[in-house]
Amino acid sequence: MLQLSAGKDAVLGNGLVRFERHRPEQTLLYQLVEQYYPVFETQWAIEGRVLPNYVGQEFESFLKCGRLEHGFLRVQCESCRAEHLVAFSCKRRGFCPSCGARRMAESAVLLVDEVLPHKPMRQWVLSVPFPLRFLFASQPKIMGKALGIVYRAIATHLTQKAGYTKATAHPGAVTLIQRFGSALNLNIHFHMLFLDGVYVGEGEQFRWVKAPTSVELTQLTHTIAH
Repeated sequence: MLQLSAGKDAVLGNGLVRFERHRPEQTLLYQLVEQYYPVFETQWAIEGRVLPNYVGQEFESFLKCGRLEHGFLRVQCESCRAEHLVAFSCKRRGFCPSCGARRMAESAVLLVDEVLPHKPMRQWVLSVPFPLRFLFASQPKIMGKALGIVYRAIATHLTQKAGYTKATAHPGAVTLIQRFGSALNLNIHFHMLFLDGVYVGEGEQFRWVKAPTSVELTQLTHTIAH
């Protein structure tokens, strides 16, 4: 039997499919958080410090994710009437591997199958200064406004480089906000997947543009920063 870390279907040798329930309590990450998070939280309280609410909620939701004692659905096969219990998931965006992997796969399928056209695309990555990282982490509305500024700057650059105006051209992009670095440090930055050009007219014609030069990137950085 194929053992899966998430609650998915496992394919048996005879071609049949059997549901394998996700058991987070058996993973090392869950065991570490379950054992040491309360100790960490208590130590902070002794020192007169309190974790931000969103941090506590992330840990507490993770510890309830996939555990039957915190809620479940009872599902039944229409053919054989076999029953399975499916535990509720936390659906958080922090560090839950199960929910994160599910969201990643579902987002990729949605983008590839239903959103992104078969046109050239380019990834733009914007990192922000340290003070803004802390601000964006606690003030998502402000981060959203900053992201809007970045989008408009790049979209305007592509539109003008293609030789059109805002009224006659239509750029496009999707953005994924990453909140951590390789060392799991707070490092909010934007991964923006832009069309490498613009649609014109009624949206049926695509005008490709050349890759940005070093001078253009410097100008864009200055525009965004000011």
